[in-house]
Amino acid sequence: MRSTPGKGSTFTLYLPVIYMGPSTTARAPHDPSEPLPPLTGTPVVASIPDDRLDIKPGDMILLIVEDDPHYAQTMVDVARGEGFKVLVASQGATALELAGQFQPTAISLDIFLPDMLGWTVISQLKQNPLTRHIPVQIVTLDEDRQHGLARGAFSFITKPSTTAGLAEALVRIKDFVKPRCKRLLIVEDNPAEQLSISELLGHDDLAITTASTGSSALGLLRERRYDCVVLDLRLPDMSGFEVLEEIRADPSLSEVPVVVFTGRELSPAEAAKLQAIARSIVVKGVESPERLLDETALFLHRVVTDLPPEKQRLLERINSSDENLVGRTVLLVDDDARNIFALSSVLERRGMRVLTATTGREAIALAESTPDLAIVLMDIMMPEMDGYQTIGVIRNNTAFRRLPIIALTAKAMKGDREKCLEAGASDYLAKPVNTEQLLSALRMCLHR
Repeated sequence: MRSTPGKGSTFTLYLPVIYMGPSTTARAPHDPSEPLPPLTGTPVVASIPDDRLDIKPGDMILLIVEDDPHYAQTMVDVARGEGFKVLVASQGATALELAGQFQPTAISLDIFLPDMLGWTVISQLKQNPLTRHIPVQIVTLDEDRQHGLARGAFSFITKPSTTAGLAEALVRIKDFVKPRCKRLLIVEDNPAEQLSISELLGHDDLAITTASTGSSALGLLRERRYDCVVLDLRLPDMSGFEVLEEIRADPSLSEVPVVVFTGRELSPAEAAKLQAIARSIVVKGVESPERLLDETALFLHRVVTDLPPEKQRLLERINSSDENLVGRTVLLVDDDARNIFALSSVLERRGMRVLTATTGREAIALAESTPDLAIVLMDIMMPEMDGYQTIGVIRNNTAFRRLPIIALTAKAMKGDREKCLEAGASDYLAKPVNTEQLLSALRMCLHR
């Protein structure tokens, strides 16, 4: 303290990096076999020293995105013990900036962050060709494993975990990022299609194996590890769905991502069956070659900038270009005029024709009277007829069975996503809607 007569006093207050509470005794070392303490109340966001000023070429870097300082500090300690240099971010925006700047080896991402959902963070990471290949480990209280893995996450940890469990997860990441040729299995009985798919996806970062029957494909999968499978539904000895059921039933295979590529439109029964299977294994259906390249690149964590220029252009067109949005008609359903104004402005600037409705009944009438309707953005929380009911009525019309419907909800609560998909939504976004995430979803749905 310094005092100056007639002017007053100046105090210097020293605060600890992490507040431990009044009169707290030193913590005992944590037993690795015991769960880490769960999040309680509002997290105290503290500045945790990391290694950003001590990173050298060749270092393994783990970016930890976590707003609970106690959990983050434990992860820092475990990661350093496994040989990682660490970067720490407590907010999604900071994480995106650090990922672009440092190109970390891997990212550990909490879903519930102060400024945005972790789903928004992973969406933006996977849209950026410079960060798309980085393995992301999802860490959350929400056991939404399949949703994360389907969006390109490498692995999933549920809180509370143990220090031993965290160390095991980091060892798996270290093994995955070792330089090696990724393995892709193509299951297709038509030799011409086998060749076409191999040429579309092939490059020197990928070892491709082909199988002509379901039984031979399952034999290959049980013999050695594959990083991704491309599967046709029509095979001579068994259906693609039977192959998927075998994969689901075998614990050693259930984590292999599968991209179903038919080159045709799935029937309603096939689409429903695929969606049901996707609740327990990572499987996606695609109909265009561009989407096949995009989804396999996502699951294989391919470095986009290392691919041939023509493949890079294909991926850029599907992930960044607005050419598939221009001139398309979108129905925006929301009972809040402010949301309608904000989203309409974004969509109209991309050349879309925007229709708006403030009630479910108005939305149904507009859908039925608009023959060129391309997509619907549906608010869930509306008076009288909510979004779930409105989606259900629209889906009951066979003319709309293929119409993309993206559900928008103000709550990021456990079970919301499942309810939306069960009602018939094609995808789900949480409010406040992130513009880049919305545009990414639109591009994906409307890609011809």
